[in-house]
Amino acid sequence: MTTGTYIIPTAIYVEKVLDTSHAVHVMDDRAHLVPRGTVPSNARVIKIDGIVAPGFLDLQVNGGGGVLFNDDPSPQAIDHIRDTHAQYGTIGILPTVITDAPDVIDRAADAVIAHGQTDYVLGIHIEGPHISQGRRGTHSSELIRPFDERTFATLCRLRDANITTKLTLAPEVVDPETVHRIAKLGVIVSIGHTVASNAQTWAAIDAGASCATHLMNAMPPLINRDPGPVVAIMNAGLACGIICDGIHVQDEMIKLALRAHAHPERIFLVSDSMPTIGGPDQFDLYDMTVRLTEGQLINSEGSLAGAHITQAEGVARLVNAIGLNLVDALHMAIDAPANMIGRSDLASVDGRAISDLVMLSNCAQQTTMWHAILEKEWAGEPAQ
Repeated sequence: MTTGTYIIPTAIYVEKVLDTSHAVHVMDDRAHLVPRGTVPSNARVIKIDGIVAPGFLDLQVNGGGGVLFNDDPSPQAIDHIRDTHAQYGTIGILPTVITDAPDVIDRAADAVIAHGQTDYVLGIHIEGPHISQGRRGTHSSELIRPFDERTFATLCRLRDANITTKLTLAPEVVDPETVHRIAKLGVIVSIGHTVASNAQTWAAIDAGASCATHLMNAMPPLINRDPGPVVAIMNAGLACGIICDGIHVQDEMIKLALRAHAHPERIFLVSDSMPTIGGPDQFDLYDMTVRLTEGQLINSEGSLAGAHITQAEGVARLVNAIGLNLVDALHMAIDAPANMIGRSDLASVDGRAISDLVMLSNCAQQTTMWHAILEKEWAGEPAQ
């Protein structure tokens, strides 16, 4: 006897395709794809005007719900930040600790190890402290420092615990031999906050750097006779995050990057989000107050201090401001980050808990956690 409920949405996002040939069979709160033609005639069927997709992944999350990971590097804070972002459709995060004292970075690493890597907490991103003073952004000048054995020991501890680890560094600060040594641990070496020359960037890539952190932000501009790191990153086809809030990277530059990158399918959307997501409109960072003003997070030095945007809003901007089709926009928030960390399973609807899925409507202008839609429907309310 067949049990459960069959959901027939407008389409299902499956591996860069909007699939209209399958339904979703929900049983025991899990989703299973079945051909629409096999749905029993006497089954309970709910039709939904919207696109069902796996929840978004975000590989650069500094905080949420009023909590900054740097200020509270604990397993409880990680869960609070993740749960906050889950309300907006982001089901998996890479908690990010930015440049700070060695003790803080060690505590962040220990928090992720104690928490354990899951489908929702995907590892850790250590952004700095081995970065350029000239392109530090909001990172503390006093806490930037050369690479040392303490950082290497922290990376070893994380990898010994099988934690996916991403380290942002500047190639002009960390030499190629050290980059190779870090990459051999299985750490994702990401180029960012850098003034490296084109040659220095290529040397880091040849040594094992495989990613770039918020492409174009905290990097020199493109110059015809001095191509710098951005050109090397794009010509090498590195995986790279990009912020699409209309503030960090001008929309025309995002369009250029998507056309010029050797492997545009490796560009993934990041939020670089801060505690203001689901929280108050200001927070403290390095004893400076950061305020949300007209969509921008600005510290007392006048620098951008992270971003106030969710992945859902980023997807909507990719469609409505950048002009991507919805499939390519979803790829940047689902498949590309999943592939980046070797978790292609997180880009699938089939077999997932319904709490891991989202529904999109109105050309991605509205994103809702799918289980909330279904709860309304089961309560007899319209699912639109």
